[in-house]
Amino acid sequence: MKRLVAQFAKFGVVGFLAFFVDYGLLAFCTEILHINYLISATIGFTVSVVFNYIASMRYVFTHKEDLSKRREFMIFIALSVAGLLINNALMWIGVESFHWHYLVVKIFATAVVTIWNFVTRKVFLDAGPSV
Repeated sequence: MKRLVAQFAKFGVVGFLAFFVDYGLLAFCTEILHINYLISATIGFTVSVVFNYIASMRYVFTHKEDLSKRREFMIFIALSVAGLLINNALMWIGVESFHWHYLVVKIFATAVVTIWNFVTRKVFLDAGPSV
């Protein structure tokens, strides 16, 4: 259990940094460039995924020996695309249905997607000891 908590803490640090990339680009693209918030959310999320992949696979998860780097990246991208769909669905619901500010909704969406990311990456990409 200690190992899982330590791993989740590392995941949190990487995720915290990725969040600043994601959130910063969302705000910049929407407020400064006047891009629709859902397109801005997609841009920020996509850029943060690249950072997150590099940092997560280097510092958080253990590479599975029977999984090529290419396949590992493809799985990471597939899981991230699912996370993007969850993120954008929550963003749309929060903004369009509840009329909440998109930057507030993004914080909630990030919390939900963080859980999705950790669980699915642990299951599909981590060669470390099982929980």
